[in-house]
Amino acid sequence: MSVQDLIAEVGDRLTPTERRIAELVSREPTLLAFGTASVLAQRANTSPPSIVRFATKLGFSGFSELQTWALEGLSRQLSSPSARIRREQGAPEDTRAAINDAVQKTFAALDPAWLAAMAAPLAEARRVWILTGETSMAGARVLQSGLSMARADVVLVDEQSVGRDLSGAAMGDAVAVFDFARYRRSSVAAAQTLASLGVTIVAITDGPLSPLASLTKRWCELRVPAAGPFDSSVPAVVAAELLVAEGVDALGDRARDRIDQLEILWRATGTFVAEP
Repeated sequence: MSVQDLIAEVGDRLTPTERRIAELVSREPTLLAFGTASVLAQRANTSPPSIVRFATKLGFSGFSELQTWALEGLSRQLSSPSARIRREQGAPEDTRAAINDAVQKTFAALDPAWLAAMAAPLAEARRVWILTGETSMAGARVLQSGLSMARADVVLVDEQSVGRDLSGAAMGDAVAVFDFARYRRSSVAAAQTLASLGVTIVAITDGPLSPLASLTKRWCELRVPAAGPFDSSVPAVVAAELLVAEGVDALGDRARDRIDQLEILWRATGTFVAEP
């Protein structure tokens, strides 16, 4: 989502001064990323408090949060896989540090109370659908694998068959959707359609301005660092593991009975190599 998209969503509520600021940052978005509130105020012929009010009108807590968002967006534009692979890569220890930091932030984002709120519909729903983009596929597969061993009717939806697979989705179902910038159109469009049908959305995404965050109160913000030319899958996998564990706990005896039955079937079919 661009700053122009944010402005368009609140355009009818902007004051004349805020419209002047909006026109400025639309023309020169780098001012938003690198300028101060004072610089923007001077260029827009207004005051720094008006810049702060403009930021809150766009949904941020203040100018600093808006500027951080703008910087991250600029960083993403400059950090597509094709751009990353063409420039010198960071040292392996930098990647390890970034992933470690992202994992710690994932734990913080999914504190016990919030984790329980997100996992509850995945345990209680009639059916659970899982939507994902390519870069977040690892987390989606972990959630599908773990949750389907604890309960029935957990479906990872293939991007090529979204319409067919989701044609039976209805109120009483839940959708877990994994997606991060750059957001996959099919995942976002499917989640928006299901939300309009009253299906409960659980979103694992990267911030309040994600198109998924506006669909539900049950969403978490993950930091997704670069791992070489691509985005790391680790935060999504960690979130999925935590959701599975919480979901199994919420299911209680139902999960234990299902897993016991799985063990019986695995032994009967010789699923695993016999231990010596």
